Amino acid sequence: MLTVKLDTGFNIEVDFSISPFHRRMFAYFIDAMVLYLYWLLSGKMIDYLVKEPFTEPDWRSVLRVLPVLSYYPLMEILTNGQTIGKKIMGIRVITMEGGQASISQYILRWMFRLADFPIWIFAEIYRGGLPWYSSVFVFSGIACVIISNKSQRIGDIVAGTLVIFTRSKTSWQDTVFTEIEAGYKPRYPQVMQMSDKDINSLKMIIDSVKKNNNHELAFRIAERIKWKLNMQGDQDAQDFLETLLKDYNYYSSR
Repeated sequence: MLTVKLDTGFNIEVDFSISPFHRRMFAYFIDAMVLYLYWLLSGKMIDYLVKEPFTEPDWRSVLRVLPVLSYYPLMEILTNGQTIGKKIMGIRVITMEGGQASISQYILRWMFRLADFPIWIFAEIYRGGLPWYSSVFVFSGIACVIISNKSQRIGDIVAGTLVIFTRSKTSWQDTVFTEIEAGYKPRYPQVMQMSDKDINSLKMIIDSVKKNNNHELAFRIAERIKWKLNMQGDQDAQDFLETLLKDYNYYSSR
């Protein structure tokens, strides 16, 4: 599987597995099916609840179209870079620095979705609005993913994001959420000096350390954080990093 080294907020390179092309395609088709089912069910529900004659465009059209248009950016913003299809396929959108993408980056990816997957061209060709050879543009996004050395589509390149294979299909594990036991006593209030990008990088680094049993990486990250925040810690490097994440969750919930 293709991997890429990304420089995190701690100036340490971490390996990430690039999402295989077939997983992105399956995720795309799953999301398309979700939207198709929504379109069918919402139409039937509105027709059942509202007995007035249906004349387009009216408020019912807007009510049905808005969720379809906002599905991708809204899902990725709320679920840390994932849609239903991406969750099922175990892939996620991150920044080129290995952290969580910003709202503007998610929106930028979404704005270029029509350029990446212009399925509407098929509809125009079918209606006779475009010549048959226009169908080549439908595959522009696919070609970009295949050719790009980091498997990025046009929207990813413009937004500064990429899609990784998380090997995890549980939503809460893909966030900075860490369960805290009752009566937990935080040790490092300095953790709140870290940015959201740093915290997201920290969570991904901890997952990488556990997965690869990479104690050297844990030590380098721990020392880097201590130097950056001018703090001391007597814990083992991995325990220190996990405690930082717990402390962040503790202070953030207060």
